[in-house]
Amino acid sequence: MIDSDYRVQGNQQRLARLAAILPRQTIAQIWKHRWIYILLAPGLLYFVIYVYWPMWGNLIAFQDFSPFRGFSGSPWVGLKHFQALFTDPDIPRVLVNTLVLSGLQIILAFPVPIVLALLLNEVRSEIYKRTIQSIIYLPHFISWVVIVGIWYQMFGSRGLMNQVLGEFGVEPISFLTDPFWFRLNFVAQNIWKSSGWGTIIFLAALTSIDQEQYEAAAIDGASRWQRMRFITLPGIRPVILIVLIIQLGNVLNLGFEHIFLLLNPVTEPYAQVLDTFVYTRGIQRGNFSFATAVGLAKGVVGMGMVMTANWLAKRFGDGGIF
Repeated sequence: MIDSDYRVQGNQQRLARLAAILPRQTIAQIWKHRWIYILLAPGLLYFVIYVYWPMWGNLIAFQDFSPFRGFSGSPWVGLKHFQALFTDPDIPRVLVNTLVLSGLQIILAFPVPIVLALLLNEVRSEIYKRTIQSIIYLPHFISWVVIVGIWYQMFGSRGLMNQVLGEFGVEPISFLTDPFWFRLNFVAQNIWKSSGWGTIIFLAALTSIDQEQYEAAAIDGASRWQRMRFITLPGIRPVILIVLIIQLGNVLNLGFEHIFLLLNPVTEPYAQVLDTFVYTRGIQRGNFSFATAVGLAKGVVGMGMVMTANWLAKRFGDGGIF
C-alpha cells in the first residue's frame, strides 16, 4: 500500500515537472521562430475574424431571428426552418438547377486548366510561354459585372453575334435566355475568367516532376504523347485530385454575383440556384433565419462531399487532402 502511494506521488511529481517545463519550451520555440509566427498572424486573424467568429451566427437558423431583438431575445424554434427548407416546393427545381450548372462546370471547365498547363509545358520559348500565360490569366482580375456586360454586347438579342448571323440571313438566337445556350454561356464565362488561375496551379505542379524521367523516356524512344501520358499526368495526379476534391466541396456554391447578374424573369426558371434563392427568399423578404438554414445545409452537404471524395481518393491509392 505504501509502495503504491509512493508511485502515485512520484507520477504526480513527474507530471508537475513536465507541466512546468512544457510551457517554457513552447514559449522558447515560439520566440525562436517569432518572425514566422508574425508573418502567419495576419492570415490567422483573417480566418478567426471573418470565417470562424461569424459561424456563431448560424444559431439564428434555430431561431425566429429579429434584428431588433438580437440573438438573446429571439425565440428558439428548433428545426422549423429546416422543415420549411425541405418542404418548399421551389427547392427541387432550384437544387436541380444548381447541380446541373455545377456538373457542367466540373465536366467542361475543370479539365481546361489542366490542358492549358500541359500545352504550355511543351512550349520551349520562355518569352512566348510567359506571354500566353499572362494573357489567359488577365481575365481573373476582371469583375463579373464587366464580363457579363461584355457577354451581353456579344451575345445579346442585338449583340454582335446576332448581327453577324443576320447578315447571312440567320434568325437571331437567344444565347442568353434559351436554357441550352444560357448554361453553355455560363460555363464559358467561368472558363474565360478562371482557367488562367488554375493553369498557374498545375504549372507549379509540373515543376516538381523530375526532368531525368523525361530524358530517360526520350532515350528509350518514347514520343511526346507517351511522355505526357506516363510521366506528366501521373506526376500531377495528386494536385488534380486535391483541386477536384475542393471543387466538389463547392458543388452547391456557384457564386452569387455571377448568377445574380444573369438572372431575370425570363431565365429565372432554369437560372435560379441556391445562392440566389437564399437572397431572394431569405434576405429580400427579411427571413434571415431561413436564409441561414439554407446556408448551413449547404455547408453540411459540402463537407460531406469533401469527406466522401477524400475517402474515395485514398481508397484508390491516392493521397487526399487529409
